[in-house]
Amino acid sequence: MIRLLLAAGISFVVSVAGTWYLVHWLTQREIGQPIREDGPEGHATKAGTPTMGGVAVVVGATVGYLISDLYRGIYTRTGIIVMLAIIGGGAVGLMDDWIKVVQERNLGLSKRAKLLGLLIVGIGFATLLVQFTSVHTTVSFTRHDSIGLELGRVGWTIWAVLLILGAANAVNLTDGLDGLAAGAAILSFAAFVVIAFWQFRHDDIYALPHALDTAVIAAAMVGALAGFLWWNAAPAQIFMGDTGSLAIGCGLAALSLVSSTQILLVLLGGLFVIETVSVIVQVAFFKMTGRRVFRMAPVHHHFEIGGWPETTVIVRFWMIQGLCVALGLGLFYADSISAGAV
Repeated sequence: MIRLLLAAGISFVVSVAGTWYLVHWLTQREIGQPIREDGPEGHATKAGTPTMGGVAVVVGATVGYLISDLYRGIYTRTGIIVMLAIIGGGAVGLMDDWIKVVQERNLGLSKRAKLLGLLIVGIGFATLLVQFTSVHTTVSFTRHDSIGLELGRVGWTIWAVLLILGAANAVNLTDGLDGLAAGAAILSFAAFVVIAFWQFRHDDIYALPHALDTAVIAAAMVGALAGFLWWNAAPAQIFMGDTGSLAIGCGLAALSLVSSTQILLVLLGGLFVIETVSVIVQVAFFKMTGRRVFRMAPVHHHFEIGGWPETTVIVRFWMIQGLCVALGLGLFYADSISAGAV
């Protein structure tokens, strides 16, 4: 438990200080976020707000994880690989953000280049896991044998890459209002702290020797995101950019894969799923009928354009995410009871 508190606390301090430094450093150099021309009219005032705040999140989480594991901890191969996935996602996002601010337009890496970058992260992550760890290569809900669909190394690698691509893009779509994605992600990572620590305490059922180390990573992400949210809360003094959103998405997918809770991620990341589905529905319906379901997608813009104040949208969406996470944890606990964990 002390390791979890250390990871969260150290990550928070590093992130809150690092984000503050980024705000001032980027402001002095007039490096700010370009705003998409087809976005909500009220967002025009946000043009020039410093971005790439995700750097502080990734650095904070990494430092928190590394230092906390020095306290009676053992770095596991699984934990290191998960951290590499988070750093890799952040690196792809950083390249995208840097191109945006340098060119002063809301276009960074091309879609192909961003996809290629995430593919490299996903393939590298999955390959390292199946080669150097005892990861369960099944499609799973709450534990490796709860669904028990064995994919084998190659099949599981493909599944892992698809999950990372989907999660990274889902968080990226959600990151459109001040603090929305960061607050929702805190709830998701907090759920993984609970799940991984529970798996550590009941290793006879879950068979995950790395569970405590992944709980530490989740705690580090909670602390790092909380430190960033200190400055990102509406009205935001800095945006996380793709650096943060892609790192968060890769982190959530990676944790679900190593904790054998891939299907449960649909609930633990419920808000991100809702936002992604709203975009899919909007695009598909428009192509079929020439009409729109929402005023604008992702769905948070629909309510914003409809007259809801930005903070109202954010808080209500956080509540939706909280309900999704609570349901996910409830199902996980119910399954643990049936498996004899308590």
